[in-house]
Amino acid sequence: MFPVPFAFDRHADPQRLNASLRRLFLAREAEGARYANPMPFTVRNAALFESRFDLFAWPQPEVAELREFCLSRVARLAGELNGYDEAARARLRVTADAWFHVTRRHGYFGVHNHPMASWSGVYCVAPGEHDAGDADSGALTFVHPHSGGALYLDAGVEAMRPPFGIGNVSYRLSAGQLVIFPSWLLHQVLPFNGDGERITVAFNCVVALAPAVASRP
Repeated sequence: MFPVPFAFDRHADPQRLNASLRRLFLAREAEGARYANPMPFTVRNAALFESRFDLFAWPQPEVAELREFCLSRVARLAGELNGYDEAARARLRVTADAWFHVTRRHGYFGVHNHPMASWSGVYCVAPGEHDAGDADSGALTFVHPHSGGALYLDAGVEAMRPPFGIGNVSYRLSAGQLVIFPSWLLHQVLPFNGDGERITVAFNCVVALAPAVASRP
């Protein structure tokens, strides 16, 4: 009765796109405070760099390509889950705040959600090289929203299969992967234990339905 909707997709040519995004993001990170989030809120450490939230307004073609990929998937998801017909789907307008993270060894991002948005997403530019045997390294982890479900555990409930299980769910992202989820859902990034950089783009969406244009008599 109460599953949480998610959407998953993968860019058709991530190697080309991600190479351009990686160069851009590392160059912006190197400029320090100029492109850093000036008002960080969620708990993180110095091994994680978070950019300003205006990424999707940048003029670079690789950013425009990523913006189109991400927001078109949000529009499709909203259309399907709300049961909009083709005419209504054509009127959907998606706007978003977006930013990037560059995470190095031991970097993490604490539990949070995204108020004042309906859908959020994460796109993986580079997963980094994880230490062998650390399955949780850099995992995007979603906190189970039904906290009362864990008040009593026995053989009747503790091994239920998705989507009815009561545990948190983690994903080790791969290059080009996109995950879209409800903005209210609590989530975090577990410590990244590995070499290189774990680079992701995050975004929060507001979806509006433009007024229908009246046909002429």
